Amino acid sequence: MIAAAVAAAGCTQTTVPEPQPVQKRLTLQSFDSCADLEAYIEDTAVLDMRTQLEQAKKGGYYWGPVFAGGVADRAAAPEAGASQDANASGPKDYTTTNTQVAGVDEADFVKNDGNRIFVLSGDTLYINQSWPAAELKTVSKVTLEGWPQSMFLDENDHVVVFSSVWDAYPLDRSQGDVACLSLWCGYYYANTVKVTVIDVSDLAHPKVTDEYFLPGWFNNARRVGSSVRMVVSDNFRWPQGVKFWLDGADQSLYNDKTRMEQAYDALMNENERIIRNAQLSDWLPHGKRRLASGEVIDVGYDCHDFYRSNAPTRLGLVTVATLNLAAQNPKLVRTSVVAEPGEIYASAKNLYIASQHWWWWPEPGQTDHTYLHKFDITDPDRAVYIASGGVDGTIVDQFSMDEDARGYFRVATTVTTRVEDRLNPSNVLGTLQTTNRVSVLHEESGALNVIGQTEELAPGERVMSSRFVDDVGYLVTYRQVDPLFTIDLSDPTHPTKVGEVHVEGFSSYIHPLDATHLLTIGEYRDANGSWQSRSTQLAIYDVSDLAHPKQTFTQKVGTSYGYSEAMWDHHAFNYFPEKKLLAIPFYDWNPNDPGRYWDYFTSDLRVFGVDAQTGFTVKGTLSMKDVYVTYNDADWTWYWSPWIRRSVMADDFVYAISDAGIRVANIADLSTPLATTTFQKAVTSQR
Repeated sequence: MIAAAVAAAGCTQTTVPEPQPVQKRLTLQSFDSCADLEAYIEDTAVLDMRTQLEQAKKGGYYWGPVFAGGVADRAAAPEAGASQDANASGPKDYTTTNTQVAGVDEADFVKNDGNRIFVLSGDTLYINQSWPAAELKTVSKVTLEGWPQSMFLDENDHVVVFSSVWDAYPLDRSQGDVACLSLWCGYYYANTVKVTVIDVSDLAHPKVTDEYFLPGWFNNARRVGSSVRMVVSDNFRWPQGVKFWLDGADQSLYNDKTRMEQAYDALMNENERIIRNAQLSDWLPHGKRRLASGEVIDVGYDCHDFYRSNAPTRLGLVTVATLNLAAQNPKLVRTSVVAEPGEIYASAKNLYIASQHWWWWPEPGQTDHTYLHKFDITDPDRAVYIASGGVDGTIVDQFSMDEDARGYFRVATTVTTRVEDRLNPSNVLGTLQTTNRVSVLHEESGALNVIGQTEELAPGERVMSSRFVDDVGYLVTYRQVDPLFTIDLSDPTHPTKVGEVHVEGFSSYIHPLDATHLLTIGEYRDANGSWQSRSTQLAIYDVSDLAHPKQTFTQKVGTSYGYSEAMWDHHAFNYFPEKKLLAIPFYDWNPNDPGRYWDYFTSDLRVFGVDAQTGFTVKGTLSMKDVYVTYNDADWTWYWSPWIRRSVMADDFVYAISDAGIRVANIADLSTPLATTTFQKAVTSQR
């Protein structure tokens, strides 16, 4: 176990062993008892604490995980242009949330079903009638506790909202003993995920039917049918009295190395005493459930549902919580791993969690590594742990991972190795070298084994985006020019690079346009990488001949200051295949023009025609400038900003969506809005 050295030495240990190597045969093991779980948590806490203070004692710094990456879910692209049979009063075709995998919904702050658009703005859920387009209006709204972040809309008129709130736990009393449920506390002091289930079958009278509270922070979620799978991460809470610094009153300590080391040793021993006196209920507080009647029920946990890894891990907890909305009495069922959170990927059958190897501190000779844990989600009521494995390197986002129809798991990674700095021997941290590869894993007897991997690709560069489509993989790396690689994955034991094309700039998101073409968004830079040449860029690639991929069309958008959220969040990328249209929110800043602040700033929705044979056609711009200029820019905050961030397209109409409201226009005349509904500016307080 990772904390064996600490556990064996007990409170007398004053040194930490060297960083442990990557665990090539990764396993997860459940705990036999709650006592074992508590002991493991305390051993790991002691190891983490001593690691930090040993570095401070040596005059160094605590670095955390050596290599960054793979800890934020950038989201996936909408199942663009999802065409559905509309009811008698609805549109024929419309777009929904852009997702990575067909049939696996992803949480976002906008949801729609052709007739209704639901928007989270500030602390409020706005419920809007969106069809007919000219009759767009807000029908009702629900004020939510804390900071709402994203939601689902299921086929049975349930809206499931995920919010961050604060609650008083035994080891977390930074806000006192009074619950703080405002936006302010949901952002700055959040320590709890709140799940609110709302019945919206009657648009004018939405009704909250259930509320669940789980300790931790919302990472991401997926929905397959009636089952919502929520990934929650939670830090361990240090008991009161644990300190990571020496008493500053005696400055002479720092001039006497022997006394300073003795003081650090004493501090570590006192910290360990406090840690081991904490109870399991302090480390792992219970959740709760509030029924529609107002009754609050305690939501405990089964210690057997917690797993530990045989690999080094930071203090942390990753939980897959399942809520089956179709159950008679829906309950949150948890499966937890003692590990740091990371990226997630879900197919209709399995969910994977990626987390990085913990090196404790950086030094030459280390190669970063990503551990992968697989869960079976075919049971609608719970996630079942299946297997674990790992690959060298780190992933850039969820699109770095994919499971094919045969069950093979493909992963694109940038492999970073820390080597000695021979030109500067005083640099004890060394320098970094990178390369890239695609690995294929297969589950066998509880292990995810690497059964094949490509040659090393683009040394010195990093993966910027990737996409797997059936038996083909597409990989974009970047330093100054952008190679797009095509990978043949038909033989999982021998994934092979087939071709590549080099263009200036890079693609940050890849969207399958049709069987032989890709649609991308990214950043253009000339060969020198100069800022003056920079712009947001759309591109089409012809991949009909995998050996000779070609960039056939490009479309630059805006100035060097231009930016689209669709570059890094695929939920903002809205492709409508039935109409061959693409809508992206766009921001720009041009201070060279005369005028006031608002004259410099651009926030609108850009709409383009997209054709694999003829390229891009500018269809126009849908602006909400008259809406957001009514608010002083000083009123814009982290939780409420009126720039356009999402869109919906339905038949011949396009909707621009922001925190300030929704506007709709006919695609043939985007400059003439048909209807606008506005939302109130969110106001927060510390209580």
